[in-house]
Amino acid sequence: MATHDPELRKELDATLQTRKELGPEYESELLESFLEKLDQNVDRRVRRQLAEQQMQVARGTQPARRADAGTEFWQRFAVAMVSLVLAIPLSAIAVVNAGLVGLTVCWAGIVGVNAVHGLGLQAALRQRTERRDADAD
Repeated sequence: MATHDPELRKELDATLQTRKELGPEYESELLESFLEKLDQNVDRRVRRQLAEQQMQVARGTQPARRADAGTEFWQRFAVAMVSLVLAIPLSAIAVVNAGLVGLTVCWAGIVGVNAVHGLGLQAALRQRTERRDADAD
């Protein structure tokens, strides 16, 4: 963490001290309470950062970001995560049924799906950009 929040640090220290005093029976409740405070801290920071960015955009000191860039990232991230989660059982099935050849084919398919998805997103974004440029002319 680049910047340390002293209040959050105090909360962590208090949580750890309370755990020592109460014992491991209350560990899940203490952890849940600390994570809730951490979540609130993150929400507060994100809201503050978004408000600062909106002010900068409103003043014209920072260009507005493309909405497509964030969507593209999350789409790629979701496909990658689903691929990795599904890769585990698929790899096991492939090895049991076809050995190393099956594993190779399985992973070639996983890599192929991710590559095609990534190329498709790039092509779609390129088309949108070209349409905007044509509309601007």
